[in-house]
Amino acid sequence: MQLDSRPTVSIPEEFDSAQAKLIYLYLREWPNASADEICTALGIEKGTFLSVARTLREREHVERVEGRYRLA
Repeated sequence: MQLDSRPTVSIPEEFDSAQAKLIYLYLREWPNASADEICTALGIEKGTFLSVARTLREREHVERVEGRYRLA
């Protein structure tokens, strides 16, 4: 019997948006990313990112420090 050795990643249950989940997962792997870095890596429009990031910040999942984003 072989055990699954992949790490378990949990995403807050209240995330309804696929973009919110992607941004959250991206920031778990690459903290301190700029909006442009995230948009380029995920292939999303900057306006979409800023809208989702604002919601994530309001819900205290993400913080913005000196123009860079990371998990709170």
